[in-house]
Amino acid sequence: MTLFLVMTISILWLSINEHERLYKEAVTQDLEALSENMANDLIPFMAESNNDIELITKLLKLDTYENVIIGAVYNNEWQLAQFYIGKSDAVNKARPLTHLPKNIQNYAMGIHTDSGQLLSLKRIGEVSYPLGYLLIIKDAQTPLQQSNLSLLKNISPLAIVILCLVVYFLIKLQSELLIPLTRLADLANFVKDNKDYSVRFDVGGKEEVQLLSADFNDMMVMIDEETQKNNEITLRLKEQQRQMEKMANFDPLTELPNRQFFMESLRIELDRAQREGKNLALMYMDLDGFKEVNDSFGHDVGDELLIQVTKRIKAHIRRGDVLSRLGGDEFLLLLHNSPDLLLLQEVANRIVTSIEEPVKVGAWEVEVSISIGIAEARQANFKISEFMANADIAMYRSKEAGKGCHTSFLPEMMEDNKRKLAIASAILPGLQNDEFQVYYQPKVNVNGEVVGYEALIRWIESKLGFVSPAEFIPIAEATGRVVFITEWVIKKVFDDLSSLIEIHGPHLKVSINLSATDIKRIELLNYIERNYQMYGVDPKNTEFEVTESSYLENFEEADKFLQELSKIGASIALDDFGTGYSSLGYLTKIPIDTLKIDKQFIDELEVDERSTLITTTIIQLAKQLNLTICAEGVETEKQKDYLFNKECDQLQGYYFSKPTPLKDIQKLRRGDADTVNIKQKA
Repeated sequence: MTLFLVMTISILWLSINEHERLYKEAVTQDLEALSENMANDLIPFMAESNNDIELITKLLKLDTYENVIIGAVYNNEWQLAQFYIGKSDAVNKARPLTHLPKNIQNYAMGIHTDSGQLLSLKRIGEVSYPLGYLLIIKDAQTPLQQSNLSLLKNISPLAIVILCLVVYFLIKLQSELLIPLTRLADLANFVKDNKDYSVRFDVGGKEEVQLLSADFNDMMVMIDEETQKNNEITLRLKEQQRQMEKMANFDPLTELPNRQFFMESLRIELDRAQREGKNLALMYMDLDGFKEVNDSFGHDVGDELLIQVTKRIKAHIRRGDVLSRLGGDEFLLLLHNSPDLLLLQEVANRIVTSIEEPVKVGAWEVEVSISIGIAEARQANFKISEFMANADIAMYRSKEAGKGCHTSFLPEMMEDNKRKLAIASAILPGLQNDEFQVYYQPKVNVNGEVVGYEALIRWIESKLGFVSPAEFIPIAEATGRVVFITEWVIKKVFDDLSSLIEIHGPHLKVSINLSATDIKRIELLNYIERNYQMYGVDPKNTEFEVTESSYLENFEEADKFLQELSKIGASIALDDFGTGYSSLGYLTKIPIDTLKIDKQFIDELEVDERSTLITTTIIQLAKQLNLTICAEGVETEKQKDYLFNKECDQLQGYYFSKPTPLKDIQKLRRGDADTVNIKQKA
């Protein structure tokens, strides 16, 4: 009897304890999943202001969880943004806000247990940039007590009945009862040790044993079902974790390794290759014309184009080579096992050729090309930064060579790159140290009078010596420093203008060149207006030149900028006309006063019939549109006579004068400076 009582109590205790443990695990996992999902759902609303309604709406979803006591959202400074009062009975026992822990910011992220309650604290957003924090408090003790009480109510009557029957039949049936009870006890120990809730007790023996066995099996069924549910939840959480790891390491559009994953892999591969004495090759690839595709067809077409390009590149690489999307329209390809130059060029040729084939995207047929730079790990001493830089430099050489080609890195390219970096770094100090100078090249009318100048910048750097504008201007544009050069030239020209007017008279007009970057900066207008006032310059004495290509490539921005500049009173000149888009329709829409004929047409006057015809046509067109026409690059008397005979308004070039500093112009007598004799003086 004592043995039976001990076994019965033990089984009941084991069942209750196991039930409590499983219940707590399930509740904890459910709360963990609930908090994680809700924290992710709150991210877009925490990034916005005036989001109280959205936060309350999200928190009201906790109504479906009857044991939730409190839900609270804190901002990133741990100030309470919104809170939710649950339906749990525990809420009614005290004022809701008293359930909020003190000094919540001192709690670690995760699940905490406090006085029979579960607290879940989750960060909203990334670890490095938290948007806020989510707190959910759930009553775990009350439902657990109710569950245990229900379990006891269900089992106790049966246990009492069995106990009474055992007392009655124990003496008579002792031998028959002992064996199945021992088996049942062994099975309970097996379940306890192995956590295998799928086992069942083979019902047999007297009625009491059968009832006990059936109840035991029912309990095992219940526990097994709960265990399976918990396992399913665990599998879902693991799958979510796998998906998150994939998102962190792979590009969602092309499914290629992203920059972070590729760079880590590259670091490992470089270390291994250096240890094993092998070489690696890196191809840096950039699509040519991808921006135009996005602008013309939309980002959906651009995304599909990237997917198709990825498939084409994959078709031409070896198994084991790693292709990655660096970002935008840039790709990286890592080639293993010491590939030779012939193989690299063959792979690059195949990729270039395949990308040149038109890509069918929906109803559109899109054409792009690809520029590739090739670098080897040995040339970079297996240093990842140099390896990447070498491939990048080689890729830009492909861009400079006309795009749609591949270039292998050579050490001398690094020297060129170092010079570019040195020039880029020296521009701002050069402006501060007055290393730049403005030279003026005159514009002469048919009477030989100087009617204007074009301001041209020159630079003698303390270490680099004379640096040609053709070299430093593109570098300044690429690095964004051209805006500082433009502002410096404007200030310098406005300062010199009074001296030039004193020499030539109030009719003089000085031209200043603007870059493609300048005409995108509407704030430059304010700078020009301030300097007009500061130096007392009449806008009518100034002219701003912009090239045809930079104007039409940024038509809307440039047109808005130059319209405002024209309203101020300055003149506008379109430079290099005929070398860019040559769209005559634009001439009736843009606010220009002067049309400049490019030097390449002047050089071929009466030598090449086509260039001569184009020049004559441009002059006639400008006359019809009431525009001033200026020809630049005039170097011979024959060119001068031809242009003036065709009624060209102004000429500019070495025939009259090279670009000259102000101090040399001031040395000339005004009478000489006003005539073409300036060329002999210069």
